[in-house]
Amino acid sequence: MTSTQMGLLTGLVLGLAAAFGGFEAFLIVLVLGTVGLLAGRYLDGKLDLAQLTGRDRDELHGHRDHHVG
Repeated sequence: MTSTQMGLLTGLVLGLAAAFGGFEAFLIVLVLGTVGLLAGRYLDGKLDLAQLTGRDRDELHGHRDHHVG
């Protein structure tokens, strides 16, 4: 599924939630969709949680000096 198709599907689901469930349902679907997106990207290896927290993987393992070359 392309990003365009995924965006269209997401927009349709949010629109249905807003139309039939009101603003609260819209917010619930939006929040849970965001959580699902982040979980999926993490499981696909496209989201590095260390980047979000501002910590480098090397710092987590005690390797601070970077040797290039």
